[in-house]
Amino acid sequence: MSVPDEKSTSRLWATALRETLFVSYRFADLRADLLAGVTVGVVAVPLAMALAIASGVAPQYGLYTSIVAGIVIALTGGARYSISGPTAAFVVILLPITHQYGLGGLLLTTIMSGLMLLALGLGRLGRLIEYIPYPVTTGFTAGIAVVIAVLQLKDLLGLQAGVMPEHFTDKVLAIVAALPTTRWQDVAVGGVTLAVLILWQKLKPRIPGHLVAILCGALCAWLGTRWIPGFEVATIASRFSYSVGGVTGSGIPGIAPIWLWPWQMPDATGAPIGLSYDLIRTLLPAAFTVALLGAIESLLCAVVADGMTGGKHNPNAELVGQGIGNIVAPFFGGITATGAIARTATNIRAGAVSPLAAVIHGVVVLLAVISFANVLGYLPMASLAALLIMVAWNMSEARHFVNIVRVAPRSDVLVLLACFGLTVMIDMVVAVAVGVGLASLLFIRRMVELTHTTLLNGEHHAHLQNLPEQIAVYDINGPLFFGAAEKAMSVLQRVNTKVRVVIIDMTDVPVLDMTGIVALDSSVKKLNKVHIAVIMAGLNAPIYRKLLRAGMRREPGHLDFFAGIPEAREAALSLLNAQQ
Repeated sequence: MSVPDEKSTSRLWATALRETLFVSYRFADLRADLLAGVTVGVVAVPLAMALAIASGVAPQYGLYTSIVAGIVIALTGGARYSISGPTAAFVVILLPITHQYGLGGLLLTTIMSGLMLLALGLGRLGRLIEYIPYPVTTGFTAGIAVVIAVLQLKDLLGLQAGVMPEHFTDKVLAIVAALPTTRWQDVAVGGVTLAVLILWQKLKPRIPGHLVAILCGALCAWLGTRWIPGFEVATIASRFSYSVGGVTGSGIPGIAPIWLWPWQMPDATGAPIGLSYDLIRTLLPAAFTVALLGAIESLLCAVVADGMTGGKHNPNAELVGQGIGNIVAPFFGGITATGAIARTATNIRAGAVSPLAAVIHGVVVLLAVISFANVLGYLPMASLAALLIMVAWNMSEARHFVNIVRVAPRSDVLVLLACFGLTVMIDMVVAVAVGVGLASLLFIRRMVELTHTTLLNGEHHAHLQNLPEQIAVYDINGPLFFGAAEKAMSVLQRVNTKVRVVIIDMTDVPVLDMTGIVALDSSVKKLNKVHIAVIMAGLNAPIYRKLLRAGMRREPGHLDFFAGIPEAREAALSLLNAQQ
């Protein structure tokens, strides 16, 4: 079977599906995918609702995301085992958007971010995400986890805190101020859920702990309501209501996702948000942030899946799939989706073989909405809060975070703590921008430290023995780019006055940018000005071509180029004899 060209457009969509389902798919694989899809679908139902609530919208929109985006991304993406849907990483970004622009603004932002993801994939920029430094991703991920956990305290403790402020510090103060309103009933239900989650994580049985913990919390709430006078906890049904086609009710509607126009959905005031150039321009920064995090999270999820299975995802196709999913889902009420690491891991452990498992996961969520909407309305808010706190704890990788602080180089620790602090105190956009910028500056400093220029003699090279003192040989070692160029060239400004010919060995220069070219050209001209000829040796072909394009050409008696030190030595001796 012929392998498609890597540059072919067929390599940019549905690669995971075509490489598995249409190659050697068997009945046993279908059975494995069915089991895995059902398992992860059951896990996804409470998570999808909890994450939608944490993002500031009604729980059904999280379910619609898992259904529509989960299926579309599985069919069009490039990661075989990834499960896509609402994730905890987006909560800190989506919640402010919902508060400011309502559901309509959130849906429009999701579409815009989907278009950006699609452009990234079609532009074959999937590999660029790999260049985001590890301390940056670890720092903002841990910061997001802290924010998520703090936001769940309101429901976990049953606090009467009203509408939460926008900034994190104000949220913390509001929660502290509301602590006297703590309700022991919610604390008890949330505590039971959290205890089961912790115990289940230590025992590691095959049954998903999320499902067991949520059922235990719901059972605790139901028994308390029946047996304890005055026992009452907030549930999805008591907190949320809906109106669909003139039919109203509490909890979530028991219908499949239906087509809607995102710009007709309500803004923060309840009026249709509309569609205008000014609105799009206003939402653009938020959409860019969502797209950036979506790209990072989805590709990170695919990398984790590769590590667990030994497979290989197609990053560009995965970005295309994520883009298509986030464009389509809002037209059915779905909010932002990306690859979910925990659900993907569950999918793999359950024996998934192909993207069909993710499709089945979406169908299971759909059946749960249609068949069990009334039952889902009884789930306690405190249990969902406990579920998200455990998700945040796992997401933070606290032990790993502390270990990095202990053993990593100080520069990496600085980047890690900067990203963490900025994510918590300001937002993720600033954290990533500052983190990447800081990491880049530190990387440049490391490269500058690696680049140096050394005066050579006969001990360094056999062909340099018995050279007259009028010939000096310098070795430039390391990349010659901005930051390092001036440092490397500064040595050439201190040439002995007796020297008439300078040989520059550039065998160990792998990279040369425009700053390096300018610094090199300037040094050559300064040496020529005091009647010192320059010979360059060991240039690789790309660097030699760069110098020629920059106008640095052979001028006998001023500048010359040779393949290696032996040829440069003979040319220097001949030039010196000619000068005498």
